[in-house]
Amino acid sequence: MSLHDEFIAIALAAGAHKAQVVAVGDIPFNPVFRKMCEMNSCGKYGKSWMCPPDVGEIDRLIAEAQSYTYALVYQTIGLLEDSFDIEGMLAAGERHNHMVERIKEQIATFDLPRTLHLGAGGCGVCPRCAKMDNQPCMYPDRAMSSLEAYGVSVSDLAMISGMKYINGTNTVTYFGALFFDPQ
Repeated sequence: MSLHDEFIAIALAAGAHKAQVVAVGDIPFNPVFRKMCEMNSCGKYGKSWMCPPDVGEIDRLIAEAQSYTYALVYQTIGLLEDSFDIEGMLAAGERHNHMVERIKEQIATFDLPRTLHLGAGGCGVCPRCAKMDNQPCMYPDRAMSSLEAYGVSVSDLAMISGMKYINGTNTVTYFGALFFDPQ
């Protein structure tokens, strides 16, 4: 089994609905997607070490992500009672984040030279980010930025990965990606 196939199998076993490895050179990056973070729709702008503006300057982050060879892209799909089911969206996000932790644990067993894991929305490791108390990140090895913070067009990422960005009425879809270089 190839490394790509192993990573896909890990993501699926962890609970991803779909997973695919893509070349990073095929992923569209654009600084404009950082504007989504600046609009503060999630409420974490300036309140988390892993969110803008504290996560870093967008051109540097794009260059960092583009320096990798491949990305394991995965998605989860949560079912909602209706399109206004905020609690259902939050619960699906929690399930997604727990799945991400399982993927990270499994991938850590591989001898990879380096990785970058980006998720959906801001970091959710701590209930309250240490930034709010002017303290350093308590878990820098577990903390994770979002795909948008790095300028990734998630809808285009879904398309090049053979996945749907929108998966039907009364669903919410979350994406994540593990950027890596081969062994």
